[in-house]
Amino acid sequence: MVPTPTQTHLDIRDIQSDLVILKDGSACIVLEVSAVNFGLFSEKEQEATIYAYAQLLNSLTFSIQIVVSSKRKDISDYITRLEKYLAKTESPKIREQLVKYRDFIRAIVRQGNVLDKKFYISIPFSSLELGLGSSLRVLGNQKSQQNIPISNIVDRALTNLAPKRDHLLRLLARIGLRARQLNSAELLQFIIPKIWVPGSPSLRTIC
Repeated sequence: MVPTPTQTHLDIRDIQSDLVILKDGSACIVLEVSAVNFGLFSEKEQEATIYAYAQLLNSLTFSIQIVVSSKRKDISDYITRLEKYLAKTESPKIREQLVKYRDFIRAIVRQGNVLDKKFYISIPFSSLELGLGSSLRVLGNQKSQQNIPISNIVDRALTNLAPKRDHLLRLLARIGLRARQLNSAELLQFIIPKIWVPGSPSLRTIC
């Protein structure tokens, strides 16, 4: 990938093979994780979920980053459909309930509480694992870091990260969470808001 003028000012070196590769030789993969409505669980289900989550954390022998992405959700189409259904409803009791529900939804929208939240887990690969990171940092030479063949970084990172990813996927499934690895195109869409939106996590935090 040929560096763009913007890219020269960022930590990122490339995105390929479903990896985010940084200029210092480190890299990461990102998993998108589904959510569960914990509040709807029974007490036993909540306890089982907490126990499974604790097991997941205690089993980790490597670092991870948990990223929560929130943005306002446009539900105007939903309210429009609700209004149409309300107009067709003849039962006074059902209409009364629908009006209350519609007003409740409108109140939530006015308060700005309708958010679309997505959850991600980043698994990092350190440049130290290339056997070069410590010496390069001592030298403080970023150009030397970028001279590491990117194919070497990709091969080592994939070998290192694949078992960590699979371990996380298994344990997340025990909690009832579906997770999948973002591909290169999805990683680009995931990272752009982190670059341009003020207050978003930095790339260094994500990777």
